[in-house]
Amino acid sequence: MALDRRVFLVLLLAGCAETAPHPQMTSPATPKPASPAQTAQPPSMTPAAPAATVDSETQAFDAWLADFRPRAIAAGLSPALLDRELSGLTPNPRVISLDSRQPEFSKPVGAYISGVISDDRVAIGRAKREQLTFLPQIEARYGVPRDILLAIWAMESAFGKLQGDFDVVRSMASLAADGRRRGWAEGELIAALKIIDSGEVTREQLKGSWAGAMGQTQFLPTSYRATAVDFDGDGKRDIWGSDADSLASAANLLVKGGWKPGVGWAKEVILPPGFDYALAEGPREIPAWWEEKGVRRADGLPWTAADAAQPAGLILPSGAAGPAFLALPNHFAIRTYNNSTSYALGIGLLADRFGGGGPLVTAWPQETALSLSDRMAAQIALARVGFNPGPADGVVGANTRKALRAWQQSQQLPADGYLSSDMVARLKARAGITP
Repeated sequence: MALDRRVFLVLLLAGCAETAPHPQMTSPATPKPASPAQTAQPPSMTPAAPAATVDSETQAFDAWLADFRPRAIAAGLSPALLDRELSGLTPNPRVISLDSRQPEFSKPVGAYISGVISDDRVAIGRAKREQLTFLPQIEARYGVPRDILLAIWAMESAFGKLQGDFDVVRSMASLAADGRRRGWAEGELIAALKIIDSGEVTREQLKGSWAGAMGQTQFLPTSYRATAVDFDGDGKRDIWGSDADSLASAANLLVKGGWKPGVGWAKEVILPPGFDYALAEGPREIPAWWEEKGVRRADGLPWTAADAAQPAGLILPSGAAGPAFLALPNHFAIRTYNNSTSYALGIGLLADRFGGGGPLVTAWPQETALSLSDRMAAQIALARVGFNPGPADGVVGANTRKALRAWQQSQQLPADGYLSSDMVARLKARAGITP
């Protein structure tokens, strides 16, 4: 798949929406790490070095590498390939640092969306939609609107400009050896080595984010192998240098994620007084069902026949005080790219602006960024008062919101599941946690 994969680090979005580790994670471009040694080596994956000079990190990496070799061979990789590509390989400490980093403060979703929909980005996107002559052909083949693809391209790599400069093989080996996500990282490493073995892409070309997301549309190696396409017909699936291949690959990824042609992604709605906010992130029903509960489109327009037939779920990204949306199936297809409500909203709203749409009817509220300690304290407080949010890790995901919604209902509060600074203070007071 293609993708601008900026890295919406899983935890970068943790405070403004649920964020799950996704195959398309990426990070901003960084200086190119040293390439692994490609000179002739003895037939061993890890050349010997004086024990006194090998630190514990390198020893652990070498031990993992030796352990990984038989699994790689069992997966179909040849010993010669492994010797050539992995001999002399060392861990990249920056990759491990980035993987373990959680921001002290989480960005409110309104601030995040404001950053996504910048005037410059909108202007570039609108120009691209007119300049790129292959876009109508991609739309016709895959049924994904050009504005959605342009929004993904913009967010993932700034329209191809920021693709990342990490050696993907070294990055995935570093993550695998570190162990936090070993199974996933080893799978991506094997996929990267198979790409090299196929001759389709060289090791030197296999660059991406620290988390392994590659090219203009930031595909992980497994996604590249399964989903990337050669749209320009030159015999290569080039998500690094070909705009057409990149955007068509992104379209193919969305189709595989359930994209429905002719259907929208979401619509902003207005909720009636006394609305039951506990319905947020709950049932998925056709728009008529929501209209019976007083929910109306914010723009006052009728639903298209296609949209009116689709199940839609209510999302409240900033709680009861912010904009509300009925999310159609294509919202969730976008989330196959990055399983975050904020990310999918950013893509959809940016695409709407590319197509000439205006701002939301309901403004995003002015919010205070929550610190990591406050998010963790809220989770601890919820557990203390009998509502299990899962581990107190500071990640405000689906489990935390579910627990918060249940607690809010018990307190006769609007059960929107939104963790604001006021809600943190209420929870801490209820649980007896001192500031």
